[in-house]
Amino acid sequence: MSFSDIYKEVLKDYPDIQTVEEMSKALGVSSKTGYQLLRENKIEHLKVGRAYKIPKAHLLSYLRLDLQTAAG
Repeated sequence: MSFSDIYKEVLKDYPDIQTVEEMSKALGVSSKTGYQLLRENKIEHLKVGRAYKIPKAHLLSYLRLDLQTAAG
């Protein structure tokens, strides 16, 4: 399965640019943990004013790296 296939299928019910709350819900973690992941730069993100914006592609990259770390 290619990255574009995964992009279309995984998290398909979420917008392409997510808020911390949407990202946290998708990952199954609390908002507090979501903010911590962003502060620690574990997930690439954009900061617009005081708001964090997380492109879905960056979230998928994090999930792929997390899976590789868990498997290796």
